[in-house]
Amino acid sequence: MAAITAAEQGVGQVCVLEGTPEPLQKVRISGGGRCNVTHACWDPRELATHYPRGSRPLRGPFSRFACGDAIAWFDEHGLTLVEEPDGRMFPQQNSSEAVIQCLQNAAKASRVQLRTRAMAQQVSLHPQGGFQIDGRGLEKPLRAHKLMLATGGHPSGRKMAEALGHRVVPPVPSLFSLSLQGRELAACSGIAIDDVSLDLKLDDQRFRQIGRVLITHRGLSGPATLRLSAFAARALHQSGYQGELKVDWSAGLGHQQVQQRLQRWRQEQARRTLAAAKPFEHLPRRLWQAFLVMAGVDGNLRWADLPLKAERQLVENLCAQRLSIKGRGPFGEEFVTAGGVDLGEVNLATMESRRCPGLYLAGELLDVDGVTGGFNFQACWSGGWLAGQAIAASAAVD
Repeated sequence: MAAITAAEQGVGQVCVLEGTPEPLQKVRISGGGRCNVTHACWDPRELATHYPRGSRPLRGPFSRFACGDAIAWFDEHGLTLVEEPDGRMFPQQNSSEAVIQCLQNAAKASRVQLRTRAMAQQVSLHPQGGFQIDGRGLEKPLRAHKLMLATGGHPSGRKMAEALGHRVVPPVPSLFSLSLQGRELAACSGIAIDDVSLDLKLDDQRFRQIGRVLITHRGLSGPATLRLSAFAARALHQSGYQGELKVDWSAGLGHQQVQQRLQRWRQEQARRTLAAAKPFEHLPRRLWQAFLVMAGVDGNLRWADLPLKAERQLVENLCAQRLSIKGRGPFGEEFVTAGGVDLGEVNLATMESRRCPGLYLAGELLDVDGVTGGFNFQACWSGGWLAGQAIAASAAVD
């Protein structure tokens, strides 16, 4: 985005160094190969609330280039984005390859030079101004008047930023599933349920999320779990990914209404079995049967014969089930990292470094990360566009 924007604004020579054989690999695999390009969140202030790190600082950049601007940019470059019911926006072709093709075509049309298998590994200030770049796949050092680092979560970018005088907030995983200590939900693997309330307690800190949860063979995943892990990323890391999670499966009914429902079923469904007469429509049958097992109740028991002790246990499990976290999902499953170059060292109006003039930084290299739903890509588009504009304006003055 930055390279294309700078070139379209008249910068004569723009070169992108890509360490891999094929660029935009993260775009290719994102969204299960569909690429969640952005999110239909039109208010810049509201948009910024979806970023656990960078929420307040991002209000400025989003006021200049946010969701609507990204949609318009891609549309102008031949890619139509379609909004899904939950606000996520995907290419009309429903394929990440369409996004890659769009960006590559735009780069080619604006005469951006792309060099693959060329990885910057060391950056230093050139004695005559600008920067000198050394690295793998470069026959000789390159010199650049302006330089942008957009290395994502790769450690090379953080090392180069540190070498140029920046403070880097240590990275930790964000947006990951949670592994649970017990096997209470193991039989429900694959079940997804909406309006689940998650309440995570870590020492004196608490984190809450409500939304869709996916039960896995290891524990919990799904949008609400991923958002919870994002906002609690540093606290979870400090706790060694151990903690207590309280889960409300009642879809907002609460203790009193759940208890009243069970008591009504005891009367209205007296002759039917607990397993056959499920009292909550929103609960999948397999999950309801698992709750019966957790309460120590035989599903073949009639509702009229449900012991009061078991009824109280069902209410507790449905409204405030306590689960012990023993770790995060499998290594490498996390989508982004929390951490990177301190935002206080970057002018977010231009994405130019405050410590090293002529250097621009954007994307996951910064201490910015969003929740799932297209927000991380949006931060990348916004930062890239602002940097490209600023580089072009600076080059015109020079």
